[in-house]
Amino acid sequence: MTADNLSPEERILRMVKKVLTDVAKDTYTPPGLQHPLTENTILNIRECLMQITARERELAEAAGRPQQMRPHFTDEPSKHPKVVAIDVSGLKKKRPEEDTH
Repeated sequence: MTADNLSPEERILRMVKKVLTDVAKDTYTPPGLQHPLTENTILNIRECLMQITARERELAEAAGRPQQMRPHFTDEPSKHPKVVAIDVSGLKKKRPEEDTH
């Protein structure tokens, strides 16, 4: 979906979400080092992201748009199985004596 199809509120939510995730990425600190943000600020960022996501879902449902923003693992079974046609007419059956290994 393009930004042109979004309401002003949805565009604002998307931008705020992007800024908050950029802050999280930019302030990443390896384990064992002190994080530059306080624990309270980190919790508030998480809460804001959850509230933004919930509101985005509400707005999408109200507009009749399905929410397909969930991440998926590459090995996760698909809800829509893929059917692959196999053409075996060109395959020649090998005999064990023809194998030259």
